Amino acid sequence: MAGITIHEFGVLVAASTEAAHIHATDDWRAVPPAVFAWLEAQALRSAEAGESAWLRLTQRRGQRAVQVTSFVGVIRAPDGYQIEVLPKLGKVVEGGDGEARQRLIEMLRCLGGFRHIQTESAQLLARRMPLLEVFIGEFLRSVADIVKRGLRGDYSLRQDNLFALRGKLQMATHLRQNLCRRDRFFAAFDEFSTHRAENRLLHAALRRVLAWTASQAHQQLGRELCFVFADVPASDQPALDFQRVRLDRGMGHYADALAWARLILQDESPLTGAGGYHAPSLLFPMEAVFEAFVAKHLARQLAQPFTLKTQARSFSLVTHRGQDWFRLKPDLLVQASGANRLVLDTKWKLLDGRKATGADKYGLDQGDFYQLHAYGQSYLDCRGDVVLIYPRTDAFSEALPVFGFPKSAGLRLWVLPFCLKDKRLLLPPCGSLDALFAHRDSSLANECDAADAAPQVVALA
Repeated sequence: MAGITIHEFGVLVAASTEAAHIHATDDWRAVPPAVFAWLEAQALRSAEAGESAWLRLTQRRGQRAVQVTSFVGVIRAPDGYQIEVLPKLGKVVEGGDGEARQRLIEMLRCLGGFRHIQTESAQLLARRMPLLEVFIGEFLRSVADIVKRGLRGDYSLRQDNLFALRGKLQMATHLRQNLCRRDRFFAAFDEFSTHRAENRLLHAALRRVLAWTASQAHQQLGRELCFVFADVPASDQPALDFQRVRLDRGMGHYADALAWARLILQDESPLTGAGGYHAPSLLFPMEAVFEAFVAKHLARQLAQPFTLKTQARSFSLVTHRGQDWFRLKPDLLVQASGANRLVLDTKWKLLDGRKATGADKYGLDQGDFYQLHAYGQSYLDCRGDVVLIYPRTDAFSEALPVFGFPKSAGLRLWVLPFCLKDKRLLLPPCGSLDALFAHRDSSLANECDAADAAPQVVALA
């Protein structure tokens, strides 16, 4: 199946003789004209609907173009053409795209709906397969696990005109239909069958991924699993069947597969570009993914008795006519005994610690400093530390020198790297924040890694 790989903020143009000079190093990619026309339509539709801009219209060298934004994942056009969008980290880390896929998979597990990803198997696939194939492989693995344990059945009420009495005779209907047929009995009875909502949904999802996958191994496994579900009709009303799902006693092992089926059949990701085109696109906002990843692992790094709170909203920027306007919502807040001790905000942006002079200023955004200053005033009363967290790279591998606010002498701002590989925040060497964080020794690292590898069950509503 045809497709390409690009990174965040990559540019796509329609393939033509004019685009022949575009090189891969430019992070430009040419796609078939029909695919480009579909992408343009998607960008216009999301703009008109006021949705999150996962694509935007632009121009490059006099050509119409579309640019992906800070969303990563898989875009699949109606004709099956796939565009894999990887984190921009893949351009600057050793290991390239394979490493970027692995990091993304680890980070996705911190989003509530993706805790069912089994990290080890997914990482192995990510080295040699696009993300969509990794997701398909994870779904097939979860269905195969159900098949090994046996499909669960259920009793359902049926009515039929039988040759032998079974269950309860429906007298009125029996007399109406069988007045002249004494060899028949119209009865209502309970029948045990695997024809239940959960199995119908899995069968429908299997059929859909068979149309998506280009992997021979996935095709073979998908056909084998479809054969097991041959006696179960595929769901033709997924939304209704999802309402009928019951993960009661003995059905817990269905949770992972049904979470994938929901994603496959209803395109339920943080963002989907499907619209009315029935073209599945699984895209994830990297800001949210990075924030969830940092929150999960930073909580483990804190010393006792400090706790981590996410999305605090205790204060607002202004009051107007007795109302609070413009809520101040830092991503992370460290507390102890109910008192605020540290305010942190995550930013998915690549900094360069070597560019401190001129207009570069490490690549920092002035607006983020205004934001953190407002957080420090409200949550810390202008006394203490506020932190901006960015992903660690070779160009930004240690804390920047502390920033001071001239009019708020008691408030300091730190810019710190978060190591995605080691899953920890790198603290300033001066030790100013050490009291809040526990030393991460090898035993803690092993404990965290073991917790990451353990499968978690997601309860579906």
